Amino acid sequence: AELIGSLTHKLETLQEAKGSLLMDIKLNNALGEEVEAWISELCKPNEIDKYKMFIGDLDKVVNLLLSLSGRLARVENVLSGLGEDASNEERSSLNEKRKVLAAQHEDARELKENVDRRQRVVLDILAHYLSKEQLQDYQHFVKMKSTLLIEQRELDDKIKLGQEQVKCLLESLPSDFVPKAGALALPPGLAGPNEKPTPSLNTI
Repeated sequence: AELIGSLTHKLETLQEAKGSLLMDIKLNNALGEEVEAWISELCKPNEIDKYKMFIGDLDKVVNLLLSLSGRLARVENVLSGLGEDASNEERSSLNEKRKVLAAQHEDARELKENVDRRQRVVLDILAHYLSKEQLQDYQHFVKMKSTLLIEQRELDDKIKLGQEQVKCLLESLPSDFVPKAGALALPPGLAGPNEKPTPSLNTI
């Protein structure tokens, strides 16, 4: 019960961190809209298109890399955890999956390098139009866009893992287990089938 309480508290802390992160993302997106307004006003149509395509591709490639990294790590974890009793077929299937994901990850890395090169081209274009302060805002926006995407994925993964751990622990408890009042403040959806979640101050 103490472990469940500890994990639940950790989950609440992670949810608070996610709320703060989402606010940072919102602020950075607002800065991005400001930057795009400057560019739309000052640059030529083909230069505006180059900027918009670069920003759109940056989003896609970073998300693709994060997704493939996560899937590759999960397959490698399963492979390393296989016991000696695992069938050759299972091991072979996982090795093949790892090989495919590793190749896709390498392709995504090359795409990211291409996007990075385009970022330098866009920066050279914008340097002709934007003031020093505006250029710094643009660079900050682009840098934070990738950073915040990575932080969001990491937080989401930690929250998902924590929820799975709490669920497994709850399912392992005896059916007649009754927690002390206030000992558990479970996130919504993690209470047992016949229990209502214990109210939590952080539950909205």
